[in-house]
Amino acid sequence: MGSVTGRATLADVARLAEVSTKTVSRALSGAPNVDPATRTRVQRAAHTLRFRPNALARELRSGGVTTTVGFVIGDLTNPFYGLVAAGVERALSRQGLTLMLAATEDDAAAEARVVVAMLERRIRALLLVPIADDHGYLEGERQFGTPIVAVDRPLSNATSDSVVFDNRTGAHDGVVALLAAGHRRIAFVGSSESLYTHRERLAGYRDALAAAGLHEDPALLRTDGPDIASAERATEDLLRMADPPTAVFAGNNRAAVGVLRARRAAGADLGLLGFDDFELAETLGLSVVAHEPEQMGAMAAELALRRMADPMGVVEQLVLPTRVVLRGSERSMR
Repeated sequence: MGSVTGRATLADVARLAEVSTKTVSRALSGAPNVDPATRTRVQRAAHTLRFRPNALARELRSGGVTTTVGFVIGDLTNPFYGLVAAGVERALSRQGLTLMLAATEDDAAAEARVVVAMLERRIRALLLVPIADDHGYLEGERQFGTPIVAVDRPLSNATSDSVVFDNRTGAHDGVVALLAAGHRRIAFVGSSESLYTHRERLAGYRDALAAAGLHEDPALLRTDGPDIASAERATEDLLRMADPPTAVFAGNNRAAVGVLRARRAAGADLGLLGFDDFELAETLGLSVVAHEPEQMGAMAAELALRRMADPMGVVEQLVLPTRVVLRGSERSMR
């Protein structure tokens, strides 16, 4: 993992900028009584040293450490993230640590802002559900000794501990269940392949079709349906086809609800199996690829705790299993 070195201090910035620490403090806090040229020199020195102001300095005492672990998730309204966060919180609380939660709304630009804000608070560890295409900016943090754990998706262009589900196998098994129920024209409705989880799930969908000797029909792929509304529109479009699908594999819980809405509105006889279980899935008779999001959260917290205890340890990349839960028509046709 490389050596862990000390983080730059206010005094380090002052020495590089050839000013006093008081001037550095004023320059970086935006105080008006700082010469513009001096402010620029201080800012350049801070950037060179990757100095981050400590937003929690008033809470810490000399030699003390924060007890906060940051967790940056996607959409706060998605119950999946709430379950993962619950698993994280329970594991951390047993160690006397506090969880700080923030959301990116699955926006790559927002992710960097939120992550930097977390790091400025000198959190003990960072747990992150990644969305950006490049996480190279986090390499320095890891080398400084801040434990970083990627949750649900791995980082891009950066090394970290991670915990993900076996998305490809889960999707494969889900599509196999639809095939076993007699379906041959099976559509995929979900997010773009640019997102790791859906790229893996689409690969599993393709694996199952290929193993059954079926040719993939590009017209049955809808990778613009990550949320309920867009998945509903995508399904409506599929049902208008001259040769519509007889079943849909939904790439996540939101997509599954969108497909359900479109199916009900059209009164269509459409098989459905979705990735992710959720609270009302059993009531709705929805077959799913199920997993344990709280277990994922707990394992992510444990990875962070192990990295705190052993910064130089071997990077761990955990893959958690999934299982198919059959309900409704898929269950009755087996």
